[in-house]
Amino acid sequence: MNTLKLDLENYKELMQEYIKTKDEQALYQAEQFSKHSMQHNISPEEIVNVHIESLQDLYPNMPEYIQSSLNFLLETMISYGMAYQEHQSMKEKQLELKSEISVAANMQRTLLSTVKPERQDLEVGALSVPAKQMNGDYHHFVEDNNGSLGIAIADVIGKGVPAALCMSMIKYSMDSFPEMRMDPSVILGSLNRVVERNIDPSMFITMFYGMYDIANHTFQYSTAGHEPGFYYNKSEDKFEEIEASGLVLGVSPETTYQKYSKQINVGDMMVLLTDGVTECRQGDRFIEQEEILEVIREYSHLPAQETVEHVYKHFERLQDFQLRDDFTLIILRRNV
Repeated sequence: MNTLKLDLENYKELMQEYIKTKDEQALYQAEQFSKHSMQHNISPEEIVNVHIESLQDLYPNMPEYIQSSLNFLLETMISYGMAYQEHQSMKEKQLELKSEISVAANMQRTLLSTVKPERQDLEVGALSVPAKQMNGDYHHFVEDNNGSLGIAIADVIGKGVPAALCMSMIKYSMDSFPEMRMDPSVILGSLNRVVERNIDPSMFITMFYGMYDIANHTFQYSTAGHEPGFYYNKSEDKFEEIEASGLVLGVSPETTYQKYSKQINVGDMMVLLTDGVTECRQGDRFIEQEEILEVIREYSHLPAQETVEHVYKHFERLQDFQLRDDFTLIILRRNV
């Protein structure tokens, strides 16, 4: 308080000096006074009050209209000070929330991490990039003792922390399944019951589960309302949409899922994705399916991982580096 009083005296002296001389040095010291006041949380209206008291001391016969105008300024600054404090409080809360979300995002990356298989017979490329800090997409790989590969890709209808929590639940539900139990229709049926029991009815999860069977080189799959992927036929150099249907997870505990099968020959590819890929936009225009396939074809001569990375960079540039949705793309290619 003594320091503040001392500074108030300084302020009056500085103002008097400036009125007499218009000296720049007085303005510099006033700037230091402002910094000192800010460090001690002195509000703007207190400074205005100091200014009024200093003027009254220096000019006791100050005209009434000047006094009234200063009182008006003081009342205005009181309102400003209250609004400013509220703004600062909200800003601090936002920073605190941002920090907590950053911690949660790091935990999510750890919890949902999966190991991409490195194999000679089957090439796998995978990339998942969240539009914001928390990822509402999920993908997972699991291999059984015979070398068959299971692939899950899912998307929560809804974003942010709730979506991330849903994905964590899916991850741990899948971890509880025996590795030998990789039948796509069975897995989606089991997950559907878990989601129906534990997720708010306003939230839905789409999911695609596929299994590459190394014994007969087939890709068996089921879908729960997920974005259809694509099959690339090497011998015909042609893409076709993966045909499958199934209700999104969590609608009804009685839902069952049909299993489909596709023969995979050497050089053939399976392209799995989320709607963050198919709903890329250039301005207000949604990207056409043919354009997505053209971009994949352009980079398909590269290793699968490089292909998905180049495709992502293409659409990232196309959207001015502002993803509107989480982007997940997986490519499997049979090598031998």
